[in-house]
Amino acid sequence: MAHPRSRSADLPAFANEPFTDFTLPGNKAAMEGAIAAFKSKLGRHIPLTIGGRRTLTEERIVSINPGKTDEIVGYVAKATREHAEEAMSAALEAFESWKRVGVEERADLLLRAAALMRSRKHAFSAAMVVEAGKNWSEADADTAEAIDFLGFYAREMLRLSEANALRPLVRTPGENNRIEYLPLGVGVVVPPWNFPLAICAGMTAAAIVCGNTVVLKPSSLTPVVAYEFYSLLEEVGLPPGVVNFLPGSGADIGDYLTAHPRTRFVSFTGSKEVGLRINKLAAETAEDQRWIKRVIAEMGGKDGVVVDETADLDAAASAIVAGAFGFQGQKCSAGSRAIVVEQVYDEIVGKIAAAIGKLTIGLPETNAQIGPVADRRAYDKILDYIDVGRAEGRLIAGGGKAEGNGYYIEPTAFADVAPQARIMQEEIFGPVLAIAKAKDYKEAIEIFNDTEYGLTGSFFSKDEDRIAYALEEMFCGNLYVNRKCTGALVGVHPFGGFNMSGTDSKAGGYDYLLLFAQAKLTSRRR
Repeated sequence: MAHPRSRSADLPAFANEPFTDFTLPGNKAAMEGAIAAFKSKLGRHIPLTIGGRRTLTEERIVSINPGKTDEIVGYVAKATREHAEEAMSAALEAFESWKRVGVEERADLLLRAAALMRSRKHAFSAAMVVEAGKNWSEADADTAEAIDFLGFYAREMLRLSEANALRPLVRTPGENNRIEYLPLGVGVVVPPWNFPLAICAGMTAAAIVCGNTVVLKPSSLTPVVAYEFYSLLEEVGLPPGVVNFLPGSGADIGDYLTAHPRTRFVSFTGSKEVGLRINKLAAETAEDQRWIKRVIAEMGGKDGVVVDETADLDAAASAIVAGAFGFQGQKCSAGSRAIVVEQVYDEIVGKIAAAIGKLTIGLPETNAQIGPVADRRAYDKILDYIDVGRAEGRLIAGGGKAEGNGYYIEPTAFADVAPQARIMQEEIFGPVLAIAKAKDYKEAIEIFNDTEYGLTGSFFSKDEDRIAYALEEMFCGNLYVNRKCTGALVGVHPFGGFNMSGTDSKAGGYDYLLLFAQAKLTSRRR
């Protein structure tokens, strides 16, 4: 018997949002205009929003431009535990109606949000240039990824809702069996500052398209970008209380919400230390709690690029520099380690140093290649690691502060670093590259694997047998051959890692929405 035509079949096939070519005068002018428009609104007062009700608080988060620290981006309301309890109540109330909204309606809301964001993509990118310190291309890629998440997860929810038609259960005589995917309940979504739009949009969209409701606690470094996204959801018709915008302290309201007996899941992206704390708090069963809480965590990495003597050395050096220093190395996927076989080690080191020397440092709104790091805390931490690196390796580039009225640090690289050195083992989350020498490609892969993390990696070689060996032996969630280890695309490179890199949740992949749903099997005798 033919099945009815599916809703997902009526949609255009998913395609990644194209990146903007800013060498074209029209695109350049549009971006400059968007930055000027965003900066005309500096110093706004941003409310928290619970159940659709906006509230300004006496205590505020002051968001500053990390590239120009005398500019205040916004004064953002700071939630208390009382606000957190109100947000939980609003989310619980909204869940009772939102879970009954049809899958097509929930998916259509995400598609409308994607279309509206696409029409305003430079406005969203401009917000990240100013508040997060991203250059134009990094901000544009962030916005494109957010659009991709919205469109991809809308299609994925439709696909899951049609599971019985697309992939029917094994038949047994006399029974009608079906499986459906139900929402979990109220989730706490904690996105990071380094992808303040894409990851915020992806984690929130995945939760709500499955029928859950959300308390969204944005990073205190980029709350204005998160508010722009929240406002977009309101604009396309998201009912009050489905997402509650709750900026505040992680140690205060974050812990409170994680431990709350009505929290059903926590979706988190950030540091290993915070992720492990969330996992521990969520594992402790609260009084009157009726479920095991789910934790979906992406917690960082100490990613690396392995280069053997058969590789295209120019391509390898270019990929190493791009992966290590894109967005100042402030990516969980950043290739902060390079492991090179001894036959070509000196040549690669020279190429890396030369490429770093050509990078421009400056204010993100001028589209310099290297901008500021996130804040004073990151700035001091990274400079401390550079001091550690001086004792652990040979400085070949950078090594200190850079000029500018912001948190600017020179792209820095150390050669001759031992595998167990701190700068080879610890996540720095800044523009610092450690380079180690290996006797051959097998030892290089052993060094690559010698870390508590397991997120991304690259292997550069022209030898097919060695590539096959690397594909089998390099232990990470996203492994790339002959390309950089950053730049995962939604639907193309499902993203998530092993070990202390998180729960291998594979954001932007076909398995991801299952983390936000529970499967119910119904069996009826005929």
